[in-house]
Amino acid sequence: MAQVSLRKVVKAYEGGVQAVKGIDLEIADHEFVVLVGPSGCGKSTTLRMIAGLEEITGGDIAIGGTVVNDIPPRDRDIAMVFQNYALYPHMSVYDNMAFGLTLRKFPKAEIDKRVKEAARILDITPLLERKPKALSGGQRQRVAMGRAIVRDPKVFLFDEPLSNLDAKLRVQMRTEIKKVHQTVKTTTIYVTHDQVEAMTLADRVVVMNHGVIEQVGPPQVLYHTPATRFVAGFIGSPAMNFIPARLEEASGALRLHLPGGMSVDIPEARTARYRSYAGKDVVFGIRPEHLTDDKPTDKTNPAPMILTPEVIEPMGMETLAHFKLEGAELTARLDPATPAEVGQPLRLIAHMDQMHLIDPTTDKVI
Repeated sequence: MAQVSLRKVVKAYEGGVQAVKGIDLEIADHEFVVLVGPSGCGKSTTLRMIAGLEEITGGDIAIGGTVVNDIPPRDRDIAMVFQNYALYPHMSVYDNMAFGLTLRKFPKAEIDKRVKEAARILDITPLLERKPKALSGGQRQRVAMGRAIVRDPKVFLFDEPLSNLDAKLRVQMRTEIKKVHQTVKTTTIYVTHDQVEAMTLADRVVVMNHGVIEQVGPPQVLYHTPATRFVAGFIGSPAMNFIPARLEEASGALRLHLPGGMSVDIPEARTARYRSYAGKDVVFGIRPEHLTDDKPTDKTNPAPMILTPEVIEPMGMETLAHFKLEGAELTARLDPATPAEVGQPLRLIAHMDQMHLIDPTTDKVI
């Protein structure tokens, strides 16, 4: 078994700066978990503590049921893939992949078997005799992954492995990493600042911010039911729109009053949830794909809004229109056939069944 447990884990540096603030996390055997968040949120520090490259200040880390706080990295039975490939330039691909096993005095036949099997999984068999300088960035990253795979560790750790690749190659390598995990089924912890990587790779996503875990869950759960404003704004591209609003009640119905004199009705199914906020300021959250041109495919609870585009971005399969509503910046996803023009008022539909209301004092989604 290779479950990973973090219990009240803290990392503090000199001067009292806490990079990680008492996080708890359980990662199941064979699970692919992605730690995601902005720079400085503590995700890489957490990964390095699991690897043993950073000492923990408080709490416990367990791998396979064994607390590893005082176990050196080489004895934790983990394999780590870094942002830079760290390949030996004078060695062939084969020797780079075999090097760790050679140091551990594995039999040559076992080394050969493991290297060739990893090369087959990663589709780099024709490259085994090449030197790293003769490889592309994506091929080098495959070799770095192969070096980790041959060790057959309890846990794979990935520290932003695709950040040095171009956009097209990142997409390709995401697919390769997913395929490898489906094949070898090793417990995997992956760190990235790219929420698209997190959503496409993970069984569960761990969203971190300022050294704490904001929310943990499957990608679709985080996307559709975020727990906080931070998660709602971080997961999804373009980001969720946030509009300051006031919730009012009249004749048992709830209505949101928006800047610019606009107002929209709250769906009846949401009334009970939001009634205690009647008469209070809230933040109205709606994703760009739920703020569309006035030809909605879902006619349930549509709410019309009149907005004037400041920027139009034709994307081929869709058009992104950007607006300002008394300081709030909004984005709408439009049908590419929509005749949207900068400076010309546009009638949009807010799909209120997909809305979120956020408490502005706690930043929690209501």
